[in-house]
Amino acid sequence: MASPARSSPIAFSGGAASAGDDSYLVLDPNSQAGSAAGSFQGEGLLAGTAGGAPVADGGSGGEVEFGFQRPEFGRQALVGTVQIYDRHVFLCYKSPDVWPSHVEAAESDRLPRLLFAALKARKGDMKKRTRLTICEGEDGTDSSNGDVLIFPDMIRYRKLTHFDVDTFVEEVLVKDIEWLPGLAEQLAGSYVFICAHGSRDRRCGVCGPVLVKKFKEEIDLRGLQGQVSVSPCSHVGGHKYAGNVIIFSPNINGEVTGHWYGYVSPDDVPTLLEQHIGKGKIVDHLWRGQMGLSEEDQKNAHNLRLQLNGGMEQNTAKEFVETTGIDGAVNGSVVGGGGCCQGTSNINCCQNMPPKEKPENDQIGEQRTQDIGQKKSNEEPKASSSKAASRTRKTCPMPTWFESWEREDTYAALAVVAAIASVAVAYSCYRQLR
Repeated sequence: MASPARSSPIAFSGGAASAGDDSYLVLDPNSQAGSAAGSFQGEGLLAGTAGGAPVADGGSGGEVEFGFQRPEFGRQALVGTVQIYDRHVFLCYKSPDVWPSHVEAAESDRLPRLLFAALKARKGDMKKRTRLTICEGEDGTDSSNGDVLIFPDMIRYRKLTHFDVDTFVEEVLVKDIEWLPGLAEQLAGSYVFICAHGSRDRRCGVCGPVLVKKFKEEIDLRGLQGQVSVSPCSHVGGHKYAGNVIIFSPNINGEVTGHWYGYVSPDDVPTLLEQHIGKGKIVDHLWRGQMGLSEEDQKNAHNLRLQLNGGMEQNTAKEFVETTGIDGAVNGSVVGGGGCCQGTSNINCCQNMPPKEKPENDQIGEQRTQDIGQKKSNEEPKASSSKAASRTRKTCPMPTWFESWEREDTYAALAVVAAIASVAVAYSCYRQLR
């Protein structure tokens, strides 16, 4: 089967998308190969389809070949694999079992197709870079067919129909006002979306449903019903990183943003619930990136968190770094990775630490001051201490000779002086006798 032709990538916003932007690749909406979320080039493990419906993976071999045991699982770097965007729109619509490979372009699925087309037509008028994803919809639940969830706004509009699509896009996504036919409901708690789009890619089709089931089991076990919502969703980009998980949850400041995780296995689910949702802490070894940050900013934020975490673990003086949240913005001073009191011969210098001074250089990530072993002599301790104090990272100054002087040293010095004096007197007497 020949692969369909693909049009130029565009974004659902006023800003132009870069070539190869997997988040916003758009195909001809009249074909069966459109995309709201796009696809990485070279990701060809697409599940078979028959008449637009998914075809089963083919038995127990699916787990080994496409699941968590597949050879490439966990092999590639994750950080910086999320294209920058500002707003995520989820349309609740049917079940992953019946989604075609490109549900937003299928003739039989009018609502997602019209919403996708409207977003594409108004992309130049929207102030925010907007991503559209389909999530599971089931009538009579909190996510009924036609419901629209918008993040990070944390609002829900009920019962969007194909008659209302143009008005909805105009008022809510272009003008940023309320949609008059519907009432915006404020969302609370945390929302987890897991790519389970099996007709789009077998890896997501194998890993996604297992993760959805595991999340629901852990939520029930921990009594988090009503606090954490879990839903399968359509392709989000990055098939090769399956299981792909997106979490919208408040950080320690109450701010909501979307964090993406990749190579998530069932064993990681308790950690994500406890650390990210429970404590607002990013699980860095699974983190792909987040909403609102460029790929480069994602990498910088990741490196900064690792640096801060390493500094706190090794800081024997138990000095803590305060941050504004889990996104990498620093509110306090940075603690050096090597900690305090790591001079030669394990000399403890913390007890003689001078008063704190305001650092002159506030750049994050600057390396520790020069190693103690590189000092030329003990005649320059004050200059070295002064230089260290001007750095962002705090280090302890080497103890000066009088700070480390002890009583035994005094007695020894007096004995030496007395011996020298005795020798001088004896030599003087000898000279006089001659």
